[in-house]
Amino acid sequence: MEAYEDLKQGEKGAWVSIGAYVLLSGAKLAVGHASGSQALLADGLNNATDIIASIAVLVGLRISRKPPDRNHRYGHFRAETVAALVASFIMMAVGVQVLIQAVGAFSEPNLESPGMVAGWTALLCALAMLAVYRYNSRLARRINSQALMAAAQDNRSDALVGLGAFVGIVGSQFGIAWLDPFTAVIVGLIICRTAWLIFRDATHALTDGFDEAELSKLRQTVSDSPGVKGVRDIKARVHGNNVLVDVTINVNKYLNVVESHAITERIEERMKADHNISHIHIHIEPHEARE
Repeated sequence: MEAYEDLKQGEKGAWVSIGAYVLLSGAKLAVGHASGSQALLADGLNNATDIIASIAVLVGLRISRKPPDRNHRYGHFRAETVAALVASFIMMAVGVQVLIQAVGAFSEPNLESPGMVAGWTALLCALAMLAVYRYNSRLARRINSQALMAAAQDNRSDALVGLGAFVGIVGSQFGIAWLDPFTAVIVGLIICRTAWLIFRDATHALTDGFDEAELSKLRQTVSDSPGVKGVRDIKARVHGNNVLVDVTINVNKYLNVVESHAITERIEERMKADHNISHIHIHIEPHEARE
């Protein structure tokens, strides 16, 4: 099944994130500790916990690939959405911890500027993470994976954080020592914002929320299908990397079962071609012409 193959492809992106975070977090924590850079330490701590978040995404994708069973007739696709939710909790906890440590650094009596080796480390790591973001975001869009897109958003956040740390460290070289911990505060805020956005999207999907504008496009596609006299009702929900659609249409009341069924098949073909939706339940009702 195509959906399961997509999930298998998504696992590659999760492994790429895990590998990148292991290497980059080690480098940032080591250099940050040696140079005394609060911004780089905050970034390294963020990356270290991102390993856990990426593992959660990987586990979610693995569970999503399990076939339907007696208790999960629709399959396990929502496991990846749950994984994205877990990742948001981890990121929020890290963001708050970074903020606490960064604010505490301002109270230190002798605030020293870190060396430029910390700055170059932050810049190189940011460029590497930007490349990981581009890979994962493209893959997530291609396979329509919410969990992998959450991981990609985390990658982008980390790239921006690294660039911010570089700016803060460079600024501290000019006698503005407080700029390094100040950048760490910005790092913490970015982490928290990214966590909130992932949490918002995951909970929206888990509570069967669906974008109204996208639903209008689906309605228009069904309405324009040959033989459809009207769309009485349409609902949609996200189920992992799939979209499930329930629609009630009106057709000519004099059509027989075979003719009515042919209309539903045309709708299914158009939904697959135009919106990549293969899960659609269509209920037919007779169309009563208004006098």
